[in-house]
Amino acid sequence: MDLYEYQARDLFEKYGVPVLPGIVAESPAEVRAAAEKLGGVVVVKAQVKTGGRGKAGGVKVAKTPDEAEAAAEAILGLDIKGHVVKRVMVAGGARIAREFYFSVLLDRANRSYLSLASVEGGMEIEQLAVEKPEALARIAVDPLTGITESVAAEIARAAGFPEDLVDRVAPVFVTLYDVYRGEDATLVEVNPLVLTEEGDIIALDGKVSLDENAGFRHPEHAELEDRDAADPLEAKAAENDLNYVKLDGQVGIIGNGAGLVMSTLDVVAYAGERHGGVTPANFLDIGGGASAQVMANGLDVILGDEQVRSVFVNVFGGITACDAVANGIVSALEILGDNATKPLVVRLDGNKVAEGRAILAAADHPLITLAQTMDEGADKAAELAAR
Repeated sequence: MDLYEYQARDLFEKYGVPVLPGIVAESPAEVRAAAEKLGGVVVVKAQVKTGGRGKAGGVKVAKTPDEAEAAAEAILGLDIKGHVVKRVMVAGGARIAREFYFSVLLDRANRSYLSLASVEGGMEIEQLAVEKPEALARIAVDPLTGITESVAAEIARAAGFPEDLVDRVAPVFVTLYDVYRGEDATLVEVNPLVLTEEGDIIALDGKVSLDENAGFRHPEHAELEDRDAADPLEAKAAENDLNYVKLDGQVGIIGNGAGLVMSTLDVVAYAGERHGGVTPANFLDIGGGASAQVMANGLDVILGDEQVRSVFVNVFGGITACDAVANGIVSALEILGDNATKPLVVRLDGNKVAEGRAILAAADHPLITLAQTMDEGADKAAELAAR
């Protein structure tokens, strides 16, 4: 889960990372009030989960509350790479002498942690890595020992920090690592980490990504989720612990096992080329041990998608027996009643396939069509969606 900048700032402050004061606002009037409260020069910063805010006009310096209010009017509602700005952070200003970069992240390739640091902060790190790779230090971090004061000093020296700053930035690196480990993050990044003209080290802009798999250890992380920004169908699926991703097509897909579902997406897309270009509407894996209730929940989510014109249920029975899937389909249709208006093509195979097909045959529901093979089912579902 990626956090907004203001959420990352709050986490930094909680752990003791030096940050500037910041106030979140959702209207020009609130921005004006925040600027008056902070006093002096402020920076009005769009809160979106993407880069390039400055170039898109999403970051503006304001010397007075009037300028801050005008900046908010320009920024709120701005579309930055498909992200509409709904709130801003009004941050205190700083007189910057130098800009640095620091991050610690999960190194999946090496199953370890990695720290990146540079004395050339402020620019996109991807751009720096391409244009001046020698300016970016990469230091492996042992998960068992972490970033200690000595490791932090090693990182700073490798990045080319002046010796008189090494002892100043090292404690900040250690604290940022504390954020990384303490919050079960996959990324903690500060860009820029600045040295002010007054000689202070401050984390001016932060980015944090949290590992949702560790959510059971952090119930408080649920409060950080931006439910307003989430797709309502994906949010509904998440509430039922369903592995669902919404796509842009017309054929709803339900399968068991990520590999089978991915194959089903391909087969449906191929079949759709013969039927007006219809495509898959979603990815939904009900898993290897799904019950009838899980099947019903999944079908309920997909049938709630207005773009869906047909649904292809493709299940190979293993741990998930075909009779449980069939019962789930029947239960879902009973629960939805008159709201179920979209045809279902069902292909069952494997464990208890005969029982599953018998359950669907006995239900004799007008929306259900049985298919013997995946190709047959995909073609029929695409045909129905094209009507």
